[in-house]
Amino acid sequence: MSSDKRIRVLIVDDSSLVRQTLSSIIESDPELEVMGTAADPFIAAERISRDLPDVITLDVEMPRMDGITFLQKIMSQRPIPVVICSSLAEKGSDTALKALEYGAVEIIQKPRLGTKMFLEESRIRICDVVKAAAAARPRRLVKTHKIQPKLNADAVIPKAPSNAMIQTTEKVIVVGASTGGTEALRVFLEDMPPDASGLVIVQHMPEHFTASFAKRLNEICRITVKEAADGDTVLRGRALIAPGNMHTILKRSGARYYVEVRQGPLVSRHRPSVDVLFRSAARYAGRNAVAAILTGMGDDGANGMLELKEAGAYTIAQDEATCVVFGMPHEAIKRGAIHKVLPLEEIAPAILRQCD
Repeated sequence: MSSDKRIRVLIVDDSSLVRQTLSSIIESDPELEVMGTAADPFIAAERISRDLPDVITLDVEMPRMDGITFLQKIMSQRPIPVVICSSLAEKGSDTALKALEYGAVEIIQKPRLGTKMFLEESRIRICDVVKAAAAARPRRLVKTHKIQPKLNADAVIPKAPSNAMIQTTEKVIVVGASTGGTEALRVFLEDMPPDASGLVIVQHMPEHFTASFAKRLNEICRITVKEAADGDTVLRGRALIAPGNMHTILKRSGARYYVEVRQGPLVSRHRPSVDVLFRSAARYAGRNAVAAILTGMGDDGANGMLELKEAGAYTIAQDEATCVVFGMPHEAIKRGAIHKVLPLEEIAPAILRQCD
């Protein structure tokens, strides 16, 4: 998209307050504009037939037709990048996951009245996600699967020389993903055998969402998948997913690797941040780590990946052809942080070879 053309957004939500709030947030970004709003999918469909938006923000619970049904219709007929806008109460997380499976590019939380910090963090995330969606390449839905200032990692974990053991019998796999990552992680983790080296994963997701995401993956993968809890040991045959709104840090005690889950400021505009996980892996695992950076907008994880490579870890990036958004992998490649660039389906086998 040319730099002089703003990204045109259609907001679909039955709440007039949400439509007004989202409009204000989106219009505050010079790269975005609201082309229209709609109180339900029928009004939205009529608007789309006359004027095609670049991105749609879509509520789930609406009158006349729910957002999931409308999403299916969009993706099966004329795919348009869709961002689901939901409050994501825990009971609704399964619905939000289903939306991602049907082709939504990402999930954002509706802004909540209250703390100024929360609103400002939401404003940045909403604008970033909408811009990521505009760069996405949505695929036609044919069949569903079963199933503030920009801070760096110094804000959470200071950079320090690696104190990793020179060599251990166990490797640790660390993975970062964002836009499009829910599907990429499904493909990646389904390829992992029951005795795979322990994994720690950061997928950019809101609070209350990662537990359901981990549960869904646990039901379809041969390894165990769970939302990380503070103090969890990194074990063979288990993947730990960083909780939404919490940084997850890899640490070591003797030969035991475990995770520390903690609060902290946004890093690279995210919490959890891939950079935070990768920096900790560089420090505590070093050459005993194997790292992958998957589809996603922005540059979170690129600096951390370079630190991992410099510490002796083997690093892999997903290629452009299989990414929904080739942002994070591209930034890591530009920094010289990557040993190998591979299509999604080849990443798990390559990592397993490094762990042998």
